[in-house]
Amino acid sequence: MLKEKLKNYKLILASGSPRRQQFFKDLDLDFEIRLKEIEEVFPPELKAEEITNYLAQLKASAFEGELKNNEILVTSDTIVWHKNCALGKPKDNQDAFNILKSLSNTTHEVITSVCFKTNLTSNLICETTKVTFNALTDDAILYYLENYKPYDKAGAYGIQEWIGFIGVSKIEGSYANVMGMPTDKVYEYLNNL
Repeated sequence: MLKEKLKNYKLILASGSPRRQQFFKDLDLDFEIRLKEIEEVFPPELKAEEITNYLAQLKASAFEGELKNNEILVTSDTIVWHKNCALGKPKDNQDAFNILKSLSNTTHEVITSVCFKTNLTSNLICETTKVTFNALTDDAILYYLENYKPYDKAGAYGIQEWIGFIGVSKIEGSYANVMGMPTDKVYEYLNNL
């Protein structure tokens, strides 16, 4: 459906995330991957979706002046927002343990911003999902870190993995968003081009 509608466009996903690439495949979209090294640093005064909006636009700005008329660049950023603090990817095993310990028996928000950039325009969408964790034992956290090594994931976990099955008691909002992309909103945006 959407593939046919976008046949005159070239969709470019600027993400090395296997999950985001799989989403685009699962949405039956033809796309190309183009990557650029971006230092993901944001001004310290930014909060919640201001952070992901800023970083998604920062990633898109790296392609300024490079896009052809028919190209649509898609960049995105996801953070876990917990206790008024942004939790990105863990630095190491200890950091991952501390992050998961802090999420145990609480509710946090997963925020993703997606930027759609052409040579003329730049538009943002943003999605927030609330995720509640059961109490996690130290043994469960250690088992998860040892067996799943979630060091490339914001908040040090993948909801689609073991920890999500045993640890998440409630989700309010988009499940796909927690995996890194609000697929329903992305599809809707592209469908309305």
